Amino acid sequence: MSSNQEMGALTEGVYYILLSLFQPLHGYGIILNVERLSQGRLRLAAGTLYGAINSMLAKGWIIALPNEKDSRKKEYEITDMGKQVLQKEMMRLEELLRNGKAVLEG
Repeated sequence: MSSNQEMGALTEGVYYILLSLFQPLHGYGIILNVERLSQGRLRLAAGTLYGAINSMLAKGWIIALPNEKDSRKKEYEITDMGKQVLQKEMMRLEELLRNGKAVLEG
């Protein structure tokens, strides 16, 4: 596994940001979509969002799309590597859920 793919568990914010970026979105659009996906439970502050975006850009999990001439809004999109990271995290979460159910159900 390359250093760009080495990871532990994703934070909930990063997980939802990656889910949001299956379609190109700018920062405020990501904030709104994360809130929608989490049914209002998770609200990202701008500093948290842009810190996560910078980290994910550096790891190659997302890319910044070219800006239109008159637009100041930068849009982002998930990469194939980001999709792999997200899939791995979903498998990890499914394992946690299976194990928890097995213990609780006896």
